[in-house]
Amino acid sequence: MKISMYSMSVETFVPRLRALAQILDKAARHASAKKFDPSVLVNARLAPDMYPLVKQVQIACDFAKNSTARLAGQDPPRFEDNEQTLEELKARIAKTLDYLQSVRAGALEGSEDRDVKIPLPSGASLDFKGLAFLKDSALPNFYFHLVTAYDILRHNGVEIGKRDFLSAG
Repeated sequence: MKISMYSMSVETFVPRLRALAQILDKAARHASAKKFDPSVLVNARLAPDMYPLVKQVQIACDFAKNSTARLAGQDPPRFEDNEQTLEELKARIAKTLDYLQSVRAGALEGSEDRDVKIPLPSGASLDFKGLAFLKDSALPNFYFHLVTAYDILRHNGVEIGKRDFLSAG
């Protein structure tokens, strides 16, 4: 049985982003219960040279939507990186989910052999075939930023566990 690119991408991104939104709800409840400003969590990071939570969520969303668009042969939708609250991060996740759910499975048929070019700031690009792009770049990067967001919140005392991470939302 052949596994579809749609299943490996959209059907992977959607439940994980839903779980991330639920984790952000837990983060908001944690801040409220402990009586501190939730922006502390939004700006928290694991190490001084790592991105804070806000950027981790933005990048996870970007990998999901941009990768899906590229596999579908479309231009990725652009979102401004202007979120400053947990609610704004949840809204970004919701916009990402709306986009992902608007892409039909047929748009990704044959994308395993599609040429995917990732532009670099230098003007050069990284060139992949669709399947290699998804398995070697898109999914690892998506999971890296998703897990880092989870780890930042867990490190800051939000009571979340593996079930929260794996929840389908």
